[in-house]
Amino acid sequence: MSWQARLIAAGLRLIVRRRLARERNPRRARARFLLAARLFFRDPPFALYLRDRLGTQEASVPALWARVASTRERGVLLYLHGGAYLMGSPRTHRAMAARLAAESGLAAILPRYRLAPEHPFPAAFDDALTAYHALLARGYPAARIALAGDSAGGGLALALLAEIGRRDLPRPAALVAFSPLVDMSFAARSMRENARSDALLPAQRARDMRAFYMPQGDPRDPRASPLFADWKAPVPPTLVMASRAEILRDDAVAMAERLREAGGRAECELWEAMVHVWPIFQGRMPEADAALARAGRFLRRHIAEI
Repeated sequence: MSWQARLIAAGLRLIVRRRLARERNPRRARARFLLAARLFFRDPPFALYLRDRLGTQEASVPALWARVASTRERGVLLYLHGGAYLMGSPRTHRAMAARLAAESGLAAILPRYRLAPEHPFPAAFDDALTAYHALLARGYPAARIALAGDSAGGGLALALLAEIGRRDLPRPAALVAFSPLVDMSFAARSMRENARSDALLPAQRARDMRAFYMPQGDPRDPRASPLFADWKAPVPPTLVMASRAEILRDDAVAMAERLREAGGRAECELWEAMVHVWPIFQGRMPEADAALARAGRFLRRHIAEI
């Protein structure tokens, strides 16, 4: 474990996790996340960002393209940001997405999906589906589209993939999920076992988060908990990465197992002692750079196989 990773974990544990444990105002949490992104998340060299809008007049989603000028693009990466469905935006995640775009040879696009509690479930899911439909309508072949996301966004990407299969839409080429949240029932053993070792997420606030996002409805609804989806073959190649120390460890393991049961090629990598969604610290943590390079190679390989 690098000294940078140890320092970041200590800072998150001492400051951010304590604030998240007592924060009751999603708007204040959003503002702090945005400020942290501006201060600590480093844009990769030659990063370019361009605003866009995905969809039609009837249903559309603001979005942000993130790419690196030196990259020869072979497709598009639909990236869904994390933030517990309550915070986060393309702005907080654009640097990580641009780095992954450079590593994979894809142009990343980040939808600014609606957040709870102002827009509860299934608003975020509906926006993700709108974004995917819009990419297909623009003429991007599904074989040149990949999905990715982190935390809640990773779960959202997997929920979108399940819905694509359910509707028999053209399947994307591959999917990458960092520390995905895939079980809103929070029944996994790691929710208890890693309650102390997780340097960022306060396990005791999980049900509060769900109450903001899903004030009603079944937590096992596959649009919120893709672990319980009725997966339809073929399932595109999927890479899931998580930390052994985080409360969502078992979500990652169970999701990969579920995809393999459905006939998919799913890889699950558990990294030692990392913080939740450590790749977001790219440019500042060697392990973050290594994780994005690994994810980029995975995406590049499966886009190239088409």
